[in-house]
Amino acid sequence: MEHIATNARKRTDSRSGCPCEFCQQLDPQFPGRNPMDQLVLPNRKHTAAAHLTEDGYVRHRVLELARMVSRHPGTAA
Repeated sequence: MEHIATNARKRTDSRSGCPCEFCQQLDPQFPGRNPMDQLVLPNRKHTAAAHLTEDGYVRHRVLELARMVSRHPGTAA
């Protein structure tokens, strides 16, 4: 879990987290996620690394990548 911030690894208490605004806006399945997968550290920007769980991190990254692809449609090789 080297991609998860050190603070997130140490602080997985859900009382200290807040819902990730980025995921909340872009993921239509956000309300159905495991509650822990929705949370990020409150004192950090809402980035993938700020998520409290690895699944939250992965889902955030998938949304980022999908957003990048939709903005820059390239040609298939």
